[in-house]
Amino acid sequence: MTRLALAVCCYAVIFAASLCCALLLRFDFVFTEYVTSAFQDSVLIVVLLKIAVVLFSQDWRRRMRYSTIYDLAWSAGICVVCGILISALQLAHETMPQIPRSVIAMDTLISAGAIAAARILAQALRILGNKKHHHNASRTLIYAQGSEAAALTTSIQTSSSKLRVVGIVSPRNQIPHSVIAGVPVYDASQGLECIIRKTRAEVLLMPSRLSGREVREVSEVCLKQGVNAHLVPSVDEIPSGRFELKMREVTIDDLLRREPNQLDMAGIRTFLRDRVVMVTGASGSIGSEVCRQLLNFGPRKIILLDQSEFGIFQMEQEFLALQKNPARILPHLEFIVEDITDQEAMTRIFMQHRPAVVFHAAAYKHVPLMESNPQAAVRNNVFGTQVLVDVAHRFSVERFVMISTDKAVRPTNVMGATKLIAEQYLHSVATHSKTRFITVRFGNVLNSAGSVVPTFRRQIEEGGPITVTDPEMSRYFMTIPEAVQLVLQSGAVGEGGDVLILDMGEPVRIVDLAKDLIRLSGQQYPNDIDIVFTGLRPGEKLYEELFYETEQNAVRIHEKIFRAPRESETISRTMKEELRKLSEHLNSSREELREVLWQVTSRIVQHSSAQPLEIAEPRRKAA
Repeated sequence: MTRLALAVCCYAVIFAASLCCALLLRFDFVFTEYVTSAFQDSVLIVVLLKIAVVLFSQDWRRRMRYSTIYDLAWSAGICVVCGILISALQLAHETMPQIPRSVIAMDTLISAGAIAAARILAQALRILGNKKHHHNASRTLIYAQGSEAAALTTSIQTSSSKLRVVGIVSPRNQIPHSVIAGVPVYDASQGLECIIRKTRAEVLLMPSRLSGREVREVSEVCLKQGVNAHLVPSVDEIPSGRFELKMREVTIDDLLRREPNQLDMAGIRTFLRDRVVMVTGASGSIGSEVCRQLLNFGPRKIILLDQSEFGIFQMEQEFLALQKNPARILPHLEFIVEDITDQEAMTRIFMQHRPAVVFHAAAYKHVPLMESNPQAAVRNNVFGTQVLVDVAHRFSVERFVMISTDKAVRPTNVMGATKLIAEQYLHSVATHSKTRFITVRFGNVLNSAGSVVPTFRRQIEEGGPITVTDPEMSRYFMTIPEAVQLVLQSGAVGEGGDVLILDMGEPVRIVDLAKDLIRLSGQQYPNDIDIVFTGLRPGEKLYEELFYETEQNAVRIHEKIFRAPRESETISRTMKEELRKLSEHLNSSREELREVLWQVTSRIVQHSSAQPLEIAEPRRKAA
C-alpha cells in the first residue's frame, strides 16, 4: 500500500470518528434515530470533502513522526477551513445534509485534536524507539542557555542513538531546579567539575556561538575530567531534528575568537560599490582575504597586485573557479605582477585603472628575517609605501587604507621600525592631500603564512618539540576574516590622517597557545609533545603594544575600532628629510642602515610617546 493510500485511510477514519463523536457529544451520547440518520446521511460527504482539502493542501506529505508545532498549526487550519466549507455548502445548497452548526464546530475541534494527537503519538513512538538503543550511548552534557539548550536536547533525543543527554549546564540559570525536555538543568555556578562527576558525563556539547574565553575555560575543565568537548552548529544551522546532530572538535580559532563583529554593511557598501578597488600584497594572507570579502560589496573592478607571480597565479585560479558559478556575478578582475617600489610601473597602473580605493597590504613582515635583511625591509615597507602614497595623492584616490602592525609601537625590530616610518609618512601626506589616508593598526593574525600556528602544527606533526622563545611571551591575536572585516569597516569610517587601532581583546601567552594546539591535536603535554624555550630572537619583545602613551585616550568610533589622537605635525614636516637620509644609506652595510633607521625611529617615538626612549631602547638591545 502506498503512503498516499495509507494516509487517505487514516484521515478517513479520523474524520468519520470525529463526526460521530461530535454528534454524540451534542446529543448527550444517546443514539437516537436522528443521530443515526444524520451520521449516515452526512458522513460520506463530510469525509470526502475533508480528504479533498487535505489532498489539495498536501497535508498528507507532512510526516507524522517528524511533526513540529508548525505542522500541528497547519493541520488545525485545514480543519477550520473544512468546517467553514461545510457550513457554506449547507447555506448554498438545500440538498446538502443539514448538520447543526454546533456539531460542525465540535467536529472541527475534535478533528484538529485527533490529528494533533496522532502526530504527537507518532513523534513519541519514534523517541521511545530511539531510546531503546541508548544503553550504549555516551552520557552527554549540554552547555547552553535557554532555547539553544532545548534545541540541542530535542535534536539528540529525537535523532541520535549515540548520545544520551543526562543534564543541561546553564551558564546563567535564572530558574533553579528547572527541567527542559525531561532533562535536569544545573547552574554553572555549582562548578562544572562537580556537575560532570554527578552526572558521570562522557561528552560535553556547546554551541559554536560561545565566546573564545568561555570555550577555553570549558575545554580545560573537560580535559582535566576526561570528558570529550565538542562544538555544534548554532541553532539556525540545525535542521529541526530531521538529521542526526553533527558536531566537530574545538579548534584554535574557537579558543581565541571573540564575539562576532557587528559591521555597518551599508556604510562599507557605500564606499566600495561600483568603485575600482586596488589591493596590494593581494596574494598574502591579509590581502587575499581582503579581495575575497570585497566580492560581497559590489565593486566595479578589483585590481590584485603583488610581486609574487605564483601568488597572483593562485589568486587567479581561485577567482576563475568562482566565475564558473552562474549564480554568482563577479566584478571585473585584473591580476597584476609588479613591485610597489617601481614608481613608473605604479604610475602606469594608476593612470590605466584609476582606482578610487586602495588597500595597501604589501609588506615584509617576518621579524627575525628582516633583522638580517634591513635593506629589503626599508626598500619595500618604507619606500614602497612612499611610492604608493605619492602616486595615490597625485591621482586623487578617494581613500587609501594602509595595514600596519602593533610592532610599530615603540619598535624594537627592523620590521616594526619600517612600519612606523610608513605610518608617519602616510600621516605627513594626509595633512595636505584630498585623499583620505588611513592607517589601520592591529596585532597577529591566526594561520597567516609563516606565523606561529602553522609552525606549531608542523612541529607537532614531526613529533615535537614545540619551540617557544620565552614562557612569558604574549601576543594579541585575531582571525584573518575578523581582521579584514574591521579593515573594511575602518576604510568606511576613517578620516584623512586617522590611525585606527583594532580592539584585539586580551593578549594570549604563546606557551598557552602551544599547549592548546597540543591538546587539540589529540596529544598530551609534556608526555607526548614537549615545549622547549629557546630565548628571545633578535628584535623580539616579550609583549606587544597597540597604543603609544599619547594614544591612551583614543576614542572608540566603532564597537571594535579606536581612533588615536592626531599626531603633532612637527615630525610630519620633516618626513621627507628623514626618508632622504634613509635613502642615502640604503646600500650601506646592515649595521650602518640599522643605525640610521634607529635614529629616525627614535625621533618619531620621542614625538609619539611620553615615555623616554632610554626605557624602550635597552629593551631592544637586550632582545
